[in-house]
Amino acid sequence: MNHESNPSGGALSHLKVLDLSRVLAGPWASQMLADMGAEVIKIEHPDRGDDTRGWGPPYLKDPQGNDLESAYFLCTNRNKQSVALDMATPEGQRQIRELALNSDVLVENFKVGGLARYGLDYATLSALNPRLIYCSITGFGQTGPYAQRPGYDFMVQGMGGLMSLTGVPDGEDGAGPMKVGVALTDVLTGLHAVAGILAAVAWRERSGLGQHIDLALLDVQVSCLANQALSHLVTGQSPRRLGNAHPSIVPYQSFPTADGEMILAVGNDSQFASLCREAERAEWATDPRFATNAARVAHRGELVPLLRQVTVQRTTAQWITALEAANVPCGPINTLEQVFADPHVQARGLRVDLPHPIAGTAPAVASPLRFSRTPVQYRWAAPALGAHTEPILARLRGTPVPDT
Repeated sequence: MNHESNPSGGALSHLKVLDLSRVLAGPWASQMLADMGAEVIKIEHPDRGDDTRGWGPPYLKDPQGNDLESAYFLCTNRNKQSVALDMATPEGQRQIRELALNSDVLVENFKVGGLARYGLDYATLSALNPRLIYCSITGFGQTGPYAQRPGYDFMVQGMGGLMSLTGVPDGEDGAGPMKVGVALTDVLTGLHAVAGILAAVAWRERSGLGQHIDLALLDVQVSCLANQALSHLVTGQSPRRLGNAHPSIVPYQSFPTADGEMILAVGNDSQFASLCREAERAEWATDPRFATNAARVAHRGELVPLLRQVTVQRTTAQWITALEAANVPCGPINTLEQVFADPHVQARGLRVDLPHPIAGTAPAVASPLRFSRTPVQYRWAAPALGAHTEPILARLRGTPVPDT
Protein backbone atom coordinates (compact mmCIF):
# COMPACT_ATOMS: atom_id res chain seq x y z
CA MET A 1 0.00 0.00 0.00
CA ASN A 2 1.32 3.41 -0.94
CA HIS A 3 -0.30 5.94 1.32
CA GLU A 4 0.28 9.59 0.59
CA SER A 5 2.30 11.16 3.37
CA ASN A 6 1.06 14.18 5.22
CA PRO A 7 4.08 16.07 6.59
CA SER A 8 1.89 18.12 8.92
CA GLY A 9 0.18 15.03 10.33
CA GLY A 10 3.07 13.49 12.20
CA ALA A 11 6.05 11.31 11.38
CA LEU A 12 3.87 8.21 10.91
CA SER A 13 0.86 9.81 9.22
CA HIS A 14 1.37 7.47 6.26
CA LEU A 15 0.66 4.37 8.39
CA LYS A 16 -2.64 2.69 9.16
CA VAL A 17 -2.69 0.49 12.27
CA LEU A 18 -5.34 -2.09 13.16
CA ASP A 19 -5.32 -2.61 16.93
CA LEU A 20 -6.81 -5.89 18.16
CA SER A 21 -5.06 -5.65 21.54
CA ARG A 22 -6.47 -5.00 24.98
CA VAL A 23 -5.31 -3.92 28.44
CA LEU A 24 -1.80 -2.34 28.40
CA ALA A 25 1.18 -3.68 26.41
CA GLY A 26 -0.50 -3.65 22.98
CA PRO A 27 -2.54 -0.48 23.54
CA TRP A 28 0.59 1.27 24.84
CA ALA A 29 2.36 0.46 21.57
CA SER A 30 -0.55 1.53 19.37
CA GLN A 31 -1.00 4.76 21.35
CA MET A 32 2.64 5.63 20.73
CA LEU A 33 2.13 5.02 17.01
CA ALA A 34 -1.01 7.16 17.11
CA ASP A 35 0.84 9.95 18.91
CA MET A 36 3.34 9.98 16.06
CA GLY A 37 0.56 10.42 13.53
CA ALA A 38 -0.51 6.90 12.56
CA GLU A 39 -4.21 6.27 12.04
CA VAL A 40 -5.11 3.67 14.68
CA ILE A 41 -8.39 1.76 14.53
CA LYS A 42 -9.08 -0.04 17.80
CA ILE A 43 -11.37 -3.07 17.50
CA GLU A 44 -13.50 -3.69 20.60
CA HIS A 45 -16.25 -6.10 21.58
CA PRO A 46 -19.60 -4.33 21.06
CA ASP A 47 -20.84 -5.02 24.60
CA ARG A 48 -17.86 -4.86 26.94
CA GLY A 49 -15.07 -3.22 24.96
CA ASP A 50 -11.50 -3.27 26.21
CA ASP A 51 -11.24 -4.91 29.65
CA THR A 52 -9.72 -1.76 31.13
CA ARG A 53 -12.86 0.29 30.51
CA GLY A 54 -14.14 -1.33 33.70
CA TRP A 55 -10.89 -1.16 35.66
CA GLY A 56 -11.90 1.51 38.14
CA PRO A 57 -12.38 3.57 40.15
CA PRO A 58 -11.14 6.14 39.46
CA TYR A 59 -13.18 7.25 36.47
CA LEU A 60 -13.37 10.39 34.37
CA LYS A 61 -16.66 12.10 35.28
CA ASP A 62 -19.24 13.86 33.13
CA PRO A 63 -20.45 17.36 34.14
CA GLN A 64 -23.11 15.75 36.34
CA GLY A 65 -20.56 13.63 38.21
CA ASN A 66 -21.39 10.32 36.53
CA ASP A 67 -18.67 7.81 35.68
CA LEU A 68 -17.49 7.86 32.04
CA GLU A 69 -14.19 6.12 31.34
CA SER A 70 -11.69 4.56 33.72
CA ALA A 71 -8.40 6.36 34.25
CA TYR A 72 -6.68 3.12 33.23
CA PHE A 73 -8.38 3.09 29.81
CA LEU A 74 -7.69 6.79 29.31
CA CYS A 75 -3.97 6.36 29.94
CA THR A 76 -3.33 4.21 26.88
CA ASN A 77 -5.97 4.82 24.21
CA ARG A 78 -5.81 8.46 23.14
CA ASN A 79 -5.74 9.44 19.46
CA LYS A 80 -7.46 6.18 18.46
CA GLN A 81 -10.74 5.39 16.73
CA SER A 82 -12.98 2.79 18.39
CA VAL A 83 -14.81 0.35 16.14
CA ALA A 84 -17.17 -2.13 17.84
CA LEU A 85 -17.18 -5.49 16.04
CA ASP A 86 -17.84 -9.03 17.23
CA MET A 87 -15.09 -11.19 15.78
CA ALA A 88 -16.97 -14.31 16.86
CA THR A 89 -19.44 -13.68 14.02
CA PRO A 90 -18.74 -14.26 10.30
CA GLU A 91 -19.67 -10.67 9.51
CA GLY A 92 -17.33 -9.30 12.17
CA GLN A 93 -14.51 -11.48 10.87
CA ARG A 94 -15.13 -10.33 7.31
CA GLN A 95 -15.06 -6.67 8.33
CA ILE A 96 -11.83 -7.07 10.31
CA ARG A 97 -10.22 -8.83 7.35
CA GLU A 98 -11.22 -5.92 5.12
CA LEU A 99 -9.65 -3.52 7.59
CA ALA A 100 -6.48 -5.65 7.68
CA LEU A 101 -6.35 -5.61 3.89
CA ASN A 102 -6.12 -1.82 4.09
CA SER A 103 -3.70 -1.65 7.02
CA ASP A 104 0.06 -1.44 7.32
CA VAL A 105 0.32 -2.82 10.85
CA LEU A 106 -1.78 -5.12 13.03
CA VAL A 107 -1.22 -5.42 16.80
CA GLU A 108 -2.82 -8.24 18.79
CA ASN A 109 -2.38 -9.90 22.18
CA PHE A 110 -4.56 -13.00 22.00
CA LYS A 111 -3.38 -16.37 23.25
CA VAL A 112 -1.16 -18.30 20.85
CA GLY A 113 -3.36 -19.57 18.02
CA GLY A 114 -6.41 -17.78 19.37
CA LEU A 115 -7.12 -15.78 16.22
CA ALA A 116 -6.75 -18.69 13.80
CA ARG A 117 -10.29 -19.88 14.50
CA TYR A 118 -11.54 -16.53 13.22
CA GLY A 119 -9.34 -16.44 10.15
CA LEU A 120 -7.47 -13.48 11.62
CA ASP A 121 -4.09 -15.12 12.21
CA TYR A 122 -0.88 -14.01 10.51
CA ALA A 123 -0.88 -16.83 7.94
CA THR A 124 -4.38 -15.95 6.73
CA LEU A 125 -4.02 -12.18 6.73
CA SER A 126 -0.52 -12.09 5.24
CA ALA A 127 -1.78 -14.16 2.32
CA LEU A 128 -4.35 -11.42 1.69
CA ASN A 129 -1.95 -8.56 2.40
CA PRO A 130 1.73 -9.56 2.04
CA ARG A 131 2.82 -6.08 3.18
CA LEU A 132 1.10 -6.44 6.55
CA ILE A 133 3.32 -6.14 9.64
CA TYR A 134 1.66 -8.34 12.25
CA CYS A 135 2.81 -7.89 15.87
CA SER A 136 1.74 -10.62 18.31
CA ILE A 137 2.19 -9.86 22.02
CA THR A 138 1.86 -12.79 24.43
CA GLY A 139 3.08 -13.69 27.88
CA PHE A 140 5.60 -16.31 26.78
CA GLY A 141 5.91 -16.19 22.99
CA GLN A 142 4.75 -18.33 20.10
CA THR A 143 7.10 -21.23 20.96
CA GLY A 144 8.40 -23.02 24.04
CA PRO A 145 6.78 -25.05 26.83
CA TYR A 146 4.92 -22.05 28.29
CA ALA A 147 3.53 -20.78 24.98
CA GLN A 148 -0.08 -21.68 25.83
CA ARG A 149 -0.03 -20.05 29.26
CA PRO A 150 -1.73 -16.69 29.80
CA GLY A 151 0.75 -14.01 30.83
CA TYR A 152 0.24 -11.09 33.17
CA ASP A 153 2.66 -8.36 34.16
CA PHE A 154 2.72 -9.26 37.87
CA MET A 155 3.41 -12.92 37.12
CA VAL A 156 6.18 -12.06 34.70
CA GLN A 157 7.83 -9.60 37.11
CA GLY A 158 8.16 -12.60 39.42
CA MET A 159 9.11 -15.23 36.85
CA GLY A 160 11.53 -12.93 35.00
CA GLY A 161 13.60 -12.06 38.06
CA LEU A 162 12.65 -8.41 38.53
CA MET A 163 10.97 -9.01 41.89
CA SER A 164 14.01 -10.90 43.17
CA LEU A 165 15.93 -7.62 42.74
CA THR A 166 13.23 -5.31 44.11
CA GLY A 167 12.30 -4.89 47.76
CA VAL A 168 13.75 -4.69 51.25
CA PRO A 169 16.91 -6.78 51.77
CA ASP A 170 16.77 -9.98 53.78
CA GLY A 171 17.36 -9.44 57.47
CA GLU A 172 15.66 -6.02 57.57
CA ASP A 173 12.14 -5.12 58.64
CA GLY A 174 9.69 -5.71 55.81
CA ALA A 175 12.13 -7.89 53.90
CA GLY A 176 10.86 -9.65 50.80
CA PRO A 177 10.41 -9.36 47.05
CA MET A 178 8.25 -6.53 45.73
CA LYS A 179 6.70 -5.72 42.38
CA VAL A 180 7.29 -2.37 40.72
CA GLY A 181 4.51 0.15 41.35
CA VAL A 182 3.39 0.29 37.70
CA ALA A 183 2.97 -2.59 35.23
CA LEU A 184 6.48 -1.99 33.99
CA THR A 185 6.83 -5.21 31.99
CA ASP A 186 3.72 -4.32 29.98
CA VAL A 187 5.03 -0.82 29.32
CA LEU A 188 8.48 -2.10 28.31
CA THR A 189 6.82 -4.63 26.01
CA GLY A 190 4.83 -1.84 24.37
CA LEU A 191 8.03 0.12 23.81
CA HIS A 192 9.73 -2.91 22.25
CA ALA A 193 6.68 -3.46 20.06
CA VAL A 194 7.01 0.05 18.66
CA ALA A 195 10.73 -0.46 17.99
CA GLY A 196 10.05 -3.78 16.26
CA ILE A 197 7.19 -2.39 14.19
CA LEU A 198 9.24 0.58 12.99
CA ALA A 199 12.14 -1.71 12.09
CA ALA A 200 9.73 -3.88 10.10
CA VAL A 201 8.37 -0.78 8.35
CA ALA A 202 11.93 0.22 7.40
CA TRP A 203 12.66 -3.27 6.03
CA ARG A 204 9.37 -3.29 4.10
CA GLU A 205 10.45 -0.10 2.35
CA ARG A 206 13.36 -2.09 0.87
CA SER A 207 11.73 -5.49 0.42
CA GLY A 208 8.06 -4.71 -0.15
CA LEU A 209 7.12 -7.39 2.39
CA GLY A 210 5.63 -7.36 5.86
CA GLN A 211 6.47 -9.89 8.56
CA HIS A 212 5.38 -11.43 11.85
CA ILE A 213 6.78 -10.05 15.12
CA ASP A 214 6.71 -12.54 18.03
CA LEU A 215 7.00 -10.50 21.24
CA ALA A 216 6.78 -12.04 24.73
CA LEU A 217 6.49 -10.31 28.09
CA LEU A 218 8.91 -12.79 29.66
CA ASP A 219 11.52 -12.21 26.93
CA VAL A 220 11.23 -8.46 27.41
CA GLN A 221 11.47 -8.69 31.19
CA VAL A 222 14.61 -10.84 31.10
CA SER A 223 16.25 -8.67 28.42
CA CYS A 224 15.63 -5.54 30.50
CA LEU A 225 17.43 -6.85 33.57
CA ALA A 226 20.46 -5.13 31.98
CA ASN A 227 23.50 -4.98 34.26
CA GLN A 228 21.88 -7.25 36.84
CA ALA A 229 21.48 -10.04 34.28
CA LEU A 230 25.09 -9.68 33.19
CA SER A 231 26.27 -9.62 36.79
CA HIS A 232 24.69 -13.05 37.16
CA LEU A 233 25.99 -14.38 33.85
CA VAL A 234 29.59 -13.37 34.51
CA THR A 235 29.64 -14.57 38.15
CA GLY A 236 27.09 -17.37 38.25
CA GLN A 237 25.56 -15.74 41.35
CA SER A 238 22.13 -14.15 41.68
CA PRO A 239 22.21 -10.48 42.74
CA ARG A 240 20.43 -9.82 46.03
CA ARG A 241 17.79 -7.27 46.91
CA LEU A 242 19.25 -3.96 48.09
CA GLY A 243 16.12 -1.89 48.61
CA ASN A 244 16.85 1.56 47.22
CA ALA A 245 20.60 0.99 47.10
CA HIS A 246 22.71 0.28 44.00
CA PRO A 247 24.79 -2.90 43.70
CA SER A 248 27.80 -1.16 42.15
CA ILE A 249 27.71 2.50 43.27
CA VAL A 250 27.80 3.99 46.80
CA PRO A 251 26.22 6.26 47.97
CA TYR A 252 23.41 5.79 45.46
CA GLN A 253 20.18 5.37 47.44
CA SER A 254 17.62 7.17 49.59
CA PHE A 255 18.57 8.79 52.89
CA PRO A 256 16.42 10.14 55.74
CA THR A 257 16.18 13.89 56.27
CA ALA A 258 14.68 16.04 59.01
CA ASP A 259 11.29 16.01 57.26
CA GLY A 260 11.29 12.97 54.99
CA GLU A 261 13.74 11.36 52.58
CA MET A 262 15.94 12.33 49.67
CA ILE A 263 17.95 10.53 47.02
CA LEU A 264 21.71 10.76 46.68
CA ALA A 265 23.10 9.56 43.35
CA VAL A 266 26.85 10.02 43.74
CA GLY A 267 28.41 8.67 40.56
CA ASN A 268 32.11 9.43 41.00
CA ASP A 269 34.78 10.23 43.58
CA SER A 270 34.75 13.96 42.85
CA GLN A 271 31.03 14.16 43.61
CA PHE A 272 31.61 12.18 46.80
CA ALA A 273 34.29 14.65 47.91
CA SER A 274 31.83 17.52 47.30
CA LEU A 275 29.20 15.70 49.35
CA CYS A 276 31.67 15.24 52.20
CA ARG A 277 32.57 18.94 52.22
CA GLU A 278 28.90 19.97 52.24
CA ALA A 279 28.21 17.48 55.04
CA GLU A 280 31.16 18.90 57.01
CA ARG A 281 32.87 15.52 56.91
CA ALA A 282 35.71 16.31 54.49
CA GLU A 283 37.88 13.63 56.06
CA TRP A 284 35.68 10.88 54.60
CA ALA A 285 36.89 11.72 51.10
CA THR A 286 40.45 10.67 52.01
CA ASP A 287 39.54 7.79 54.32
CA PRO A 288 40.89 4.60 52.62
CA ARG A 289 37.54 2.91 53.28
CA PHE A 290 35.63 5.55 51.31
CA ALA A 291 38.06 7.31 48.97
CA THR A 292 37.10 5.32 45.85
CA ASN A 293 33.82 3.92 44.66
CA ALA A 294 35.13 0.35 44.87
CA ALA A 295 36.14 0.98 48.49
CA ARG A 296 32.76 2.53 49.28
CA VAL A 297 30.96 -0.49 47.81
CA ALA A 298 33.10 -2.79 49.95
CA HIS A 299 32.45 -0.67 53.05
CA ARG A 300 28.86 0.41 52.40
CA GLY A 301 27.86 -1.11 55.76
CA GLU A 302 30.06 1.45 57.50
CA LEU A 303 29.51 4.50 55.28
CA VAL A 304 25.72 4.43 54.92
CA PRO A 305 24.98 4.58 58.68
CA LEU A 306 27.43 7.48 59.02
CA LEU A 307 25.71 9.36 56.21
CA ARG A 308 22.30 8.73 57.72
CA GLN A 309 23.40 10.36 60.95
CA VAL A 310 24.28 13.49 58.98
CA THR A 311 21.38 13.70 56.53
CA VAL A 312 18.73 13.76 59.27
CA GLN A 313 20.12 17.08 60.47
CA ARG A 314 18.58 19.13 57.60
CA THR A 315 15.33 19.13 55.69
CA THR A 316 15.05 17.67 52.22
CA ALA A 317 14.76 21.14 50.66
CA GLN A 318 17.82 22.39 52.56
CA TRP A 319 19.92 19.47 51.42
CA ILE A 320 18.82 19.72 47.80
CA THR A 321 19.53 23.46 47.65
CA ALA A 322 23.01 22.97 49.12
CA LEU A 323 23.94 19.83 47.18
CA GLU A 324 22.75 21.12 43.82
CA ALA A 325 24.98 24.18 44.34
CA ALA A 326 27.85 21.75 45.02
CA ASN A 327 27.07 19.70 41.86
CA VAL A 328 26.11 16.62 43.87
CA PRO A 329 23.28 14.69 42.15
CA CYS A 330 20.30 14.54 44.47
CA GLY A 331 16.54 14.83 44.49
CA PRO A 332 13.31 14.46 46.43
CA ILE A 333 10.97 11.46 46.49
CA ASN A 334 7.81 13.07 45.18
CA THR A 335 4.21 12.04 45.35
CA LEU A 336 2.38 12.32 42.04
CA GLU A 337 0.75 15.51 43.30
CA GLN A 338 4.23 16.94 43.81
CA VAL A 339 5.38 15.61 40.43
CA PHE A 340 2.72 17.48 38.49
CA ALA A 341 3.21 20.61 40.64
CA ASP A 342 6.95 20.63 39.95
CA PRO A 343 7.91 23.76 37.95
CA HIS A 344 10.15 21.81 35.58
CA VAL A 345 7.45 19.20 34.89
CA GLN A 346 5.04 22.05 34.19
CA ALA A 347 7.54 23.84 31.98
CA ARG A 348 7.99 20.66 29.96
CA GLY A 349 4.22 20.38 29.54
CA LEU A 350 3.96 16.83 30.87
CA ARG A 351 0.25 17.22 31.60
CA VAL A 352 -2.00 17.83 28.62
CA ASP A 353 -5.77 18.19 28.45
CA LEU A 354 -7.49 16.56 25.50
CA PRO A 355 -10.92 17.17 23.99
CA HIS A 356 -13.60 14.79 25.24
CA PRO A 357 -17.11 14.81 23.72
CA ILE A 358 -18.93 14.45 27.06
CA ALA A 359 -16.56 15.55 29.82
CA GLY A 360 -15.28 18.49 27.77
CA THR A 361 -11.66 17.66 28.46
CA ALA A 362 -9.75 14.69 29.82
CA PRO A 363 -6.28 14.87 31.34
CA ALA A 364 -3.36 12.90 29.90
CA VAL A 365 0.37 12.56 30.35
CA ALA A 366 2.38 13.94 27.45
CA SER A 367 4.60 11.82 25.26
CA PRO A 368 8.30 12.22 26.09
CA LEU A 369 9.13 12.39 22.37
CA ARG A 370 10.03 15.88 21.18
CA PHE A 371 10.41 16.08 17.39
CA SER A 372 11.71 19.26 15.80
CA ARG A 373 9.80 18.78 12.52
CA THR A 374 6.96 16.33 13.22
CA PRO A 375 5.73 17.05 16.75
CA VAL A 376 3.52 14.62 18.62
CA GLN A 377 -0.14 15.48 18.14
CA TYR A 378 -2.75 15.36 20.90
CA ARG A 379 -5.93 15.06 18.90
CA TRP A 380 -8.53 13.57 21.24
CA ALA A 381 -8.90 11.57 24.42
CA ALA A 382 -9.59 7.84 24.49
CA PRO A 383 -12.79 7.27 22.49
CA ALA A 384 -16.17 6.04 23.68
CA LEU A 385 -16.89 2.41 22.82
CA GLY A 386 -17.78 2.13 19.13
CA ALA A 387 -17.64 5.89 18.57
CA HIS A 388 -16.16 5.45 15.09
CA THR A 389 -17.84 2.25 13.96
CA GLU A 390 -20.19 3.76 11.41
CA PRO A 391 -17.79 6.14 9.66
CA ILE A 392 -15.05 3.50 9.46
CA LEU A 393 -17.37 0.82 8.07
CA ALA A 394 -18.90 3.33 5.67
CA ARG A 395 -15.40 4.09 4.39
CA LEU A 396 -14.87 0.37 3.82
CA ARG A 397 -18.00 0.31 1.69
CA GLY A 398 -16.72 3.30 -0.26
CA THR A 399 -19.51 5.45 1.10
CA PRO A 400 -18.56 9.14 1.44
CA VAL A 401 -18.45 10.15 5.07
CA PRO A 402 -19.01 13.81 5.96
CA ASP A 403 -16.50 15.51 8.20
CA THR A 404 -17.40 15.46 11.89
